[in-house]
Amino acid sequence: MNQILRFLQRNSWAFALLLAAVLLAVNLVVSPSFLSADRLAATLATLAPFVLVGFASTPAILSGGIDVSVGPLATFINCLFIAVLLPYGLGDWFVALPILLLAGAAVGTVTGVLIAIVRLHPVVASTGVLFVLVGLSITISRNPVSAPPNWSDGLARSYGWLPGALIPIGVVAIAWFLLRRTAFVSNLLATGESDVSAYGAGVNVTTVRVLAYTFGGLIASVAGIALSALLQSSQSSLATTYALLGLAAAVLGGTSLGGGKGGLLGTFFGALVIYLLQQLLTALGVQPSFVQVAYGLLLVVGVLLGATLLNPRLTRIRT
Repeated sequence: MNQILRFLQRNSWAFALLLAAVLLAVNLVVSPSFLSADRLAATLATLAPFVLVGFASTPAILSGGIDVSVGPLATFINCLFIAVLLPYGLGDWFVALPILLLAGAAVGTVTGVLIAIVRLHPVVASTGVLFVLVGLSITISRNPVSAPPNWSDGLARSYGWLPGALIPIGVVAIAWFLLRRTAFVSNLLATGESDVSAYGAGVNVTTVRVLAYTFGGLIASVAGIALSALLQSSQSSLATTYALLGLAAAVLGGTSLGGGKGGLLGTFFGALVIYLLQQLLTALGVQPSFVQVAYGLLLVVGVLLGATLLNPRLTRIRT
């Protein structure tokens, strides 16, 4: 038992992986065609926004902060693309993609500056940005706007044998893998662990934190593109739905709210847990309002596990 506990503590993603495996097995029992080949592309397309919003939440948390605006930012990118760029003839991928990515990175940078330079509390700053983004999304698209045929549609289908949803997830995962080969991620973890110690070791804590929020905003824009591919319409009403989903995925995947511990692998499994739970409850005919209750319970469970059972520091103190 102690060996299992130590394994879970050393590998913060392991608990989410175990829970995802259990939920996957239950889903297959309830709906045997859940992973059938003809549904795989659509299943992954539905999963992609969950995963990417979780990815977008992770860098800020690792830096010792928090960003609750990445979900509404993804929704804003969705509305900007569908309700503005496409109708005004700016929907080609080589035009729209740079605009959307720059918009996401710019919003993330503003949030990072408010936190790291202006010294606002992360919750206050990111909540303020959240309200601005919700307001902008409603202003741009008060009612859903259907998208004409466009390049993003393929991300919800397949390119030959390759499900399109794997492209945005894979691009972000590869970017994170490459960043781990640089000093940025180690500096990010050091800053989240102890900004004082990181500063004493020569890390530019302010720059690292701003870049963490910039990178999160960039990923959120990719999430918005994936959301557009799935829905093929603008949905400003989803801003509140995705507001805390990314945070729940990151925390459930083992990313410590105190910073300095975690990564995208755990967040992926955390998002997978949320998605599989949603699919299971839907298949069982549970009311949608209870799904929101389930999201909240998952967030609480993730925080409690991270702070107690799966916290190696607390275990050492007790022993």
